[in-house]
Amino acid sequence: MENDMSNVSRTGKEEINNATSQTTFGKSVESQAQIQDAQASPDAGGEMLNIYRLEPIAAPDDPRWDNSPGHGTVVVAARTAGDARIVAAARELDFMEVDAAPAEDVTTVNASAFRDDKLYTVIEIERHRGDVTRGVLDGAIAVDTIRPVQSD
Repeated sequence: MENDMSNVSRTGKEEINNATSQTTFGKSVESQAQIQDAQASPDAGGEMLNIYRLEPIAAPDDPRWDNSPGHGTVVVAARTAGDARIVAAARELDFMEVDAAPAEDVTTVNASAFRDDKLYTVIEIERHRGDVTRGVLDGAIAVDTIRPVQSD
C-alpha cells in the first residue's frame, strides 16, 4: 500500500489535481507596487494614481478606538483602496522609532486604525491622476499613537 498523505482526490476522468494553482508569486498589483517602490526614488512621479478618502465609521465610544486611535478624515493618493490604507498607516509613528514594543508583530503598522475595516472605510473620489505623488494629500495624522515605555 502506498503511503499517500495528500488530501487531494481524483474521481472520474478529470485531470490529476496536484493541489497547485496557476498563480505566481509577486504578480499582484500590491506586490508589483512594492517592487517598484524598492527600485524607484521617492520623487519618481508619472504614475497614474487614484484619490481615496479614508473616513472613520465606528462610533466614538467603540472599544476598537482604544487600541487604534483615529485621526479623522484623511485623503490619500494611492494605487488601490488597500494601498490607500497602507499609505495612511505609513504616516503613523512606528514602535521602532520610540522605546515601545509591539503587541503581535515586529511593527505596529498592522495595528493602525486605517487598516481596520470596522474603524475606517475607504471611498474612491477620483481616478487616474498623473499629477499627484503617492502619499497623504489632506488630513492630519498624529504621531502620538504610541507611548514610550520609559520617559527620557
